[in-house]
Amino acid sequence: MDIPLAETGATARIAPISRQVWDAKYRLKTLDGTPLDRTLEDSWRRVARALAAPERDPAAWEERFYVALEDFRFLPAGRILSGAGSGRRVTLFNCFVMGDIPDDLGGIFENLREAALTMQQGGGIGYDFSTLRPKGAVVKGVGADASGPLSFMDVWDAMCRTIMSAGARRGAMMATLRCDHPDIEAFIAAKREPGRLRNFNLSVLVTDDFMAAIDADADWPLRFEGKTYRSVRARALWDSITRATYDYAEPGVLFIDRINARNNLAYCETIHATNPCAEQPLPPYGACLLGSINLARLIREPFSARAQLDTALLDELVATAVRMMDNTIDVSGFPLEAQRREAMVKRRIGLGVTGLADALMMCGERYGSLSAAAVAGEWARRVNRIAYLTSAHLAAEKGAFPLFDRDAYLAGESVRELDEDVRALIAENGIRNALLTSIAPTGTISLLADNISSGIEPVFAHSYTRKVREPDGSLREEEVSDHAVRLYRDMFGPEAPLPAHFVTAQDLTPAEHVRMQAAVQRHVDSAISKTVNVPEDISFADFQEVYRDAYRSGCKGCTTYRPNAITGSVLEVKPTAAAPPSLTGPELLLRAEKLTGATYKLRWPDSEHALYVTINDIEHDGTRRPFEVFVNSKNLEHYAWVVALTRMISAVFRRGGEVGFVAEELKQVFDPRGGHWHNGRYVPSLVAAIGDVIERHMISTGFLAMPLLDDTLADDKAVPSRGGLVGPICPKCSQPGLVKEAGCLSCFHCGWSKCS
Repeated sequence: MDIPLAETGATARIAPISRQVWDAKYRLKTLDGTPLDRTLEDSWRRVARALAAPERDPAAWEERFYVALEDFRFLPAGRILSGAGSGRRVTLFNCFVMGDIPDDLGGIFENLREAALTMQQGGGIGYDFSTLRPKGAVVKGVGADASGPLSFMDVWDAMCRTIMSAGARRGAMMATLRCDHPDIEAFIAAKREPGRLRNFNLSVLVTDDFMAAIDADADWPLRFEGKTYRSVRARALWDSITRATYDYAEPGVLFIDRINARNNLAYCETIHATNPCAEQPLPPYGACLLGSINLARLIREPFSARAQLDTALLDELVATAVRMMDNTIDVSGFPLEAQRREAMVKRRIGLGVTGLADALMMCGERYGSLSAAAVAGEWARRVNRIAYLTSAHLAAEKGAFPLFDRDAYLAGESVRELDEDVRALIAENGIRNALLTSIAPTGTISLLADNISSGIEPVFAHSYTRKVREPDGSLREEEVSDHAVRLYRDMFGPEAPLPAHFVTAQDLTPAEHVRMQAAVQRHVDSAISKTVNVPEDISFADFQEVYRDAYRSGCKGCTTYRPNAITGSVLEVKPTAAAPPSLTGPELLLRAEKLTGATYKLRWPDSEHALYVTINDIEHDGTRRPFEVFVNSKNLEHYAWVVALTRMISAVFRRGGEVGFVAEELKQVFDPRGGHWHNGRYVPSLVAAIGDVIERHMISTGFLAMPLLDDTLADDKAVPSRGGLVGPICPKCSQPGLVKEAGCLSCFHCGWSKCS
C-alpha cells in the first residue's frame, strides 16, 4: 500500500528523492506497509535507543546518540538504520568474509550452506577460492580429475541467484584468487563468458613478489600446495589482468602483502579476502560493521574565505560514533555462530567519512589537487586519531578486545605510526576495538542525507533530472542537485555560476583519483572502497600505469572503471539543450513481408519433447535486430505461458531501441523446483534457457557485441535524458544513468544500489 510521507521536521527539509529513499529502505513498517516511523526523527530515535541499550545509563547515551544522528551528521550503514530497534531477527553487519574453503567436496558444500544462510539474512560475502586445487589436478581416492575453483564459483553464483529469487535482499559476493594459482588465467577471463559469475565481484590477490617479477620481466611459477604446475611470464600475466579490466572493468587488484603487513592483528590472523566492495579486508568469518561521519555537515562558513571544518564537532562526533558502533557489535544478530565469535574476540569496526567532495568544495578546494589531497589526508588523520583515543578510553571502561596482546599490537606497522600519546594510552589501557577505520561506499545513505557526495568519491554530476511516476500513472520531472551545489545556489542565487573548483568525476585525471585515495589510505587502518574512473580513450599503457601508481602510492588495492560498449558509460554529460525523449513512446517498427531468422532446438530435461525457438530479425538503420520470437513444441503443458511470453517479447522487440535487456531478464528467472545443467553450466529454469537462446542469437547476428555484465546494459548508442545523464539502464526503474563508484552500481533516479 502507498503511505504518504510525513513532511515535517528533517523529513520536510531534504530533497524528495531523499524522502523516497528513507521511505523505501530505512523507514520501519509493519508487514502490511503501515509505517511505524512517522518521521525521520522517529528513525533516529529508534536507532539511538537500540544502540544505547548495552550502556549502564541507556537514557543518557540515547540522547547523545540521537544528537549524533540528527541532521545526518553521523550515518550508520544501511543495515543499522533499517534494522536497529526493529525487533526483528536481523544482522546489523553489512558484509562478511566466509571461512576458508577446504579442498574436499564435503567441506566445499558445507561452506556453500554457510554462504546461503548468511545471504539469506542479507549479508554480502567474500571468499578466497585459492584453497581449491586447479582444474585437472588428481583427486586421490576417487580416480577423477578436479574441476577447479571456477566450477565451484559457478555453484556459488547459482546459489546467490536462488536466494535472490526467494525474495531476499540483492546478493553481493567477492571472489579472490592468488596471482600464483594455476587457474589464475581462467579466473581473469571468467567474465568474458556470456552471463557468467554475474553475482561476483572478482579481485586478484597480487603479491609484492609478483610486482617485483613484473619489473624484472621474470618467469612467474603457478603453484598449488608446493607443486609448480607451469610458469608464465609475469609481465604477460599482468597484461592479462589489466587488459581484462580495461575491457570490462574486472578483475580488481588487491595488494595482499601490504594488506597483511599493515594489519593491526597480523600476529593472530591472515587475510586473503575482502567484503564485496573491498573496503574491509577480513579474516575467515570476519564481519564488516560500517558507519560514516558526514563531513559536508561540519563545514563552518562554507564558500567563504573563512570556511573550515569544525574540528571540535568532528572530534565529538567521532568519539560518539565509535561508542555507538562498539555497542552495535553487542546488539546485532549474526547468521553464524562462527561470525559472532570472530566479531566478539576482535571487535573491529569500520568508521569512515562521506561527503568529502562536497566539504572540499565548500572550503574552496579542487578535488584531486595537491592541496585537496593534503586537506583530505589531515581530516582522515584526525578521524583516525580520535577513534583510537576513544577506543583506548573505552578499554579502560569496558575492557580491551579479548585477543589484545599489548606487545604484539603495539609492534604492528600501522600502530607504530600513531601519535605517541595515543600509543601510550593503548599501552596503559589496551584498546576496545582491534581496527577502527574504513572508507565504505555510501551511495544510498548519502542520497538519504540530502544527496551529499558519496564516501571519498568526487561528485558525479552537479544536477540531473529524474522522472517520478505519480499515483495516477503520469510522469513528472524533478531536478536533483548535489548538496553542495544546492547550498551554493541557495546562498548566491539560482543562476550563480559555479566556481572553477566545483569539479565532477569527468574533470579529473586518473592520477588525481589515485592521489586522493592514497592521501586518505595513509590514515585508514583497514581499506578504502573507491573507483578510479578513466576516460574511454585512455591508452592501454596509461591504464596500466594507474595500477602501478596505486601500488607505489601505498594503496591497498585498485578498482578502475573505463566506459565502453561492454560495461556502459558511467556518466556522460550531454548538452542540456538536447531534445527531450518522447513520453509517448517510440514508433513501432514495421514488419516486412519476408524476414530473416533462425530456429534453435532446445532440450529441457523436464520436457519429453524438444522446444524449437524461432527468432526473426529485421534490418533497421543499417543494423540487424530481433523483431519477433516463436516457440513451438509437441508438449502442450506450457502452451499458454509460452504463447504469452513470446507475444510479450515480440512486443518489446517491435518498440525498437535497446532490447538487449530482454535476454538478461529471462536468464534471471528461477524455477523453485530447481534448474538443470545445460551445455556445461547451470541454467535456473526453462525460461532462462530460452533467454540464453535469444542472447546467443543476438550475439551471432552482431546486435550484441557481448552479453551484459554486472547488471549494466551494453550501451553502444547514447540514451538521452533531459538531465544530461547517459549510461546503463537501471534494472529497477529502467532509466539511464547508473554510475559506478567504490565498486558499486547506483541509480541516480530511484536510489537502487547493488551493494548497499
